[in-house]
Amino acid sequence: MEYLVIFARIISIMSLLLFCALIIMGKRPIGEMPVFDFLSIIVLASIVGADIADPDIKHLPTAFAVVVMAVFQRIIAELAIRKRWFKRLINFEPTVILKDGVFICNNIKKIKYSIDEVLMLLRDKDIFDIGKLSFAIIESNGKLSILKKSENEVITLKDSKIEPSENNNFNTIILEGKLQFDNLSLLNKSEQDIIKIINSRGYNCFKDIFYASMNKDESINISPYKSII
Repeated sequence: MEYLVIFARIISIMSLLLFCALIIMGKRPIGEMPVFDFLSIIVLASIVGADIADPDIKHLPTAFAVVVMAVFQRIIAELAIRKRWFKRLINFEPTVILKDGVFICNNIKKIKYSIDEVLMLLRDKDIFDIGKLSFAIIESNGKLSILKKSENEVITLKDSKIEPSENNNFNTIILEGKLQFDNLSLLNKSEQDIIKIINSRGYNCFKDIFYASMNKDESINISPYKSII
């Protein structure tokens, strides 16, 4: 008898949950949901999971809780649409993490991202030279948006009649104030060479630099800890 109860609960509560989830999510994929919507889905899943797994839990109160959660979420969503201040209160705001080829260290730390995560997001966008970017922004859904400098818009080597060169590959040489020795051999540089280069750019030591990358032509991108928007 318990199995029949569980079966009936699955059919009824999942149908109700599907209806409510569609109201909450709309056409947006989960990765693009606002924070409150995502939390609402988690709470609904917890309520439904307990109801299905434990036949001793009364079924109608669970269904009522699902409906109340869906209505509550809809009220919050409407407020967020009509009142911008309320939307900023319950959701993350887009954050500029790079401007004119320089990382903004304070903003990266504010959104709890590591430099490794940021570099991974940039690589997903086929960006290995941050000097080519005017802006990089972490959106409210956690995705990265970039704006390239006008002179760095996409053009093929065939169109420009430029021979490909490995010298244009940028390698990380300083990460959070520490020299990346593994990459120095790729650039045929020593620690003293890097010290001379950063000194010529006005930096006394590695600890002043949040991130730096360089290619074999000694083109270098430097993002200090105290960068300013």
